[in-house]
Amino acid sequence: MKAIHFPTYGSPDVLELRDIDIPTPSADEVQLKVHTAALNPLDWRRLRAKPFFVRAEEGWLRPKTPVLGADLAGVVTKVGANVTDFTVGDAVFGDVSMGSLAEYVCAKPDYITHVPDGVSLAQAAATPVAALTALQGLVDHGKLKAGQDVLINGASGGIGTYAVQIAKAYGATVTGVCSTRNVALVQSLGADHVIDYTQTDFTQQTQTYDLILDNVNNYTAAQLHPVLKPGGACVVAGFKGLSNMLGIMLSAKRVQRKHNKTVTSMLAKVKQADLITIGEMLADGRVTSVIDRTYPLTEAAAGLHYLETGRARGKVLVEITPA
Repeated sequence: MKAIHFPTYGSPDVLELRDIDIPTPSADEVQLKVHTAALNPLDWRRLRAKPFFVRAEEGWLRPKTPVLGADLAGVVTKVGANVTDFTVGDAVFGDVSMGSLAEYVCAKPDYITHVPDGVSLAQAAATPVAALTALQGLVDHGKLKAGQDVLINGASGGIGTYAVQIAKAYGATVTGVCSTRNVALVQSLGADHVIDYTQTDFTQQTQTYDLILDNVNNYTAAQLHPVLKPGGACVVAGFKGLSNMLGIMLSAKRVQRKHNKTVTSMLAKVKQADLITIGEMLADGRVTSVIDRTYPLTEAAAGLHYLETGRARGKVLVEITPA
């Protein structure tokens, strides 16, 4: 089968399209024929081994699992002996952690779920990492409630486009922060207010919020807490590097102690129940995937180069098996 292989760490230019063996599922796995995969910042971070401590898990000198990709949607082609929830021919989507930029991949059943009727494979493939981060950041970590004032920093990106829609679906009043060219997009997703960061710094205004989901990581906890209401929370999705992560952790304790406000960072966890929730929201129209560009597998490197610019509107996909 064809797969995107990275034999060494580096830029997307090191990627190679290789023929490798089709994986065989264990008794507790299913084999999937991948239709569409989605690219995420975690892919280029794995590729570039940034931050450096990524190598502790990925391999110090070279990657131990040299196939990129996590998100996918596809069709079940084989089922392990112990798997009961899926059958050959089922359309599924999920997060396999590693290896979705390939024609076939094996997955644990808990990491996938069925694609609902009426939802395209491309729409489903775009969701796992980004939509799970938005859902868990807002609901699990941010304790989102109806009627709250919520700000989404980075509202036009992969996580942000889902976060605006999910917050609205939960009954929040939503403010999105984005650049000038994306104001109309964020408004179309349901945002009640949009701040153009090229004109206004939201941390310098008088408006305060119950919850901030920060997908950009361009502010410190000290800058964020003044725009939180008493008892408010800011959830930072991911981190740019070790110093960024440690800075948030250390300053967050001080903010909690002095100001009774919470600033915390999070990484999404793959939960089948949350994937099912996302699927239901796609099916009933509460959420739609904003797809910026779709590349063929042969041009996956170009897709990663584009994603690294930070200018993608919504999601960047890779079509593995054309319909």
